Amino acid sequence: MKIAILSKGSANYSTKRLKEEAELRGHEIKVVNYAKSYVTVEKSNPVVRYNGKELNDFDVIIPRIAQSYTSYGTAIVRQFEMRGVFTTASSIAINRSRDKLRSYQVLARAGVDIPKTLFARETAAFDDLIEQAGGTPLIIKVARGTHGNGVVLAETQKAAKAVMQAFYVEGVNFVVQEFVKESAGVDIRAFVVGSKVVASYKRQSLDDDFRSNLHQGGEGVVVKLTEEERHTAVKAARTMGLPVCGVDLMRSSRGPLVLEVNSSPGFGIEKITGRNVAEKIIEYIELNAKRTHKKDRIGA
Repeated sequence: MKIAILSKGSANYSTKRLKEEAELRGHEIKVVNYAKSYVTVEKSNPVVRYNGKELNDFDVIIPRIAQSYTSYGTAIVRQFEMRGVFTTASSIAINRSRDKLRSYQVLARAGVDIPKTLFARETAAFDDLIEQAGGTPLIIKVARGTHGNGVVLAETQKAAKAVMQAFYVEGVNFVVQEFVKESAGVDIRAFVVGSKVVASYKRQSLDDDFRSNLHQGGEGVVVKLTEEERHTAVKAARTMGLPVCGVDLMRSSRGPLVLEVNSSPGFGIEKITGRNVAEKIIEYIELNAKRTHKKDRIGA
């Protein structure tokens, strides 16, 4: 098959690994910088162009769209979809995953357990927000933060109100979320391909930081998931319409809670676990690329 990896750089580790595994299995593969691609929109002729040439002969695309390029990147993915090209992540599913509130609404509706979450912008009802989240300590974060940035642990009522007041004054959408003390500074990344978890690891903060994200200095160690955790990760991926994704889980007294479903998860998990995730993705493509495309029926 002819496969295009939509990525901003061929030197990216995830991109290199996907290219290596695809070539090992005999596929023709090209890295396409989606940020430098452009489209022609006209009746019955969806065209994607790159470096002055039309990209019209790919069987499959693997989107690796950066958070800051979501709008443009998904427009390129959508143009390929209109040409009938198979994609490991649909444009609507990528957009859905990048909107925190939308993600939580979709997951909660499907019965996937998440931390209790409130979403606000121009309300000054700070005391009620704190009460509804279960009181302090609680987590407050910018609605579109990433890599653990824009996330604050407010340990007192006064601190929580001060943070929300700052977001209120700036007119920023923000999320208020219950603090799960039994999982402070620890979460789990489960990498889902198809209907299976193919690799998983635990992220632990190295100091007293409540955030476990590797971009904030967290350390990754191999972890064995329970059956309930595997089921939750796969259900979350299916609910979000993402057959290839990273599902971030938190262990709590009431069972696993889903924190996020990441449509472009990094491949650092291979180095930590020794699992060949890239190979599993190429195998998934080989099994599914020729099947009839299913319409997205999630409805949100």
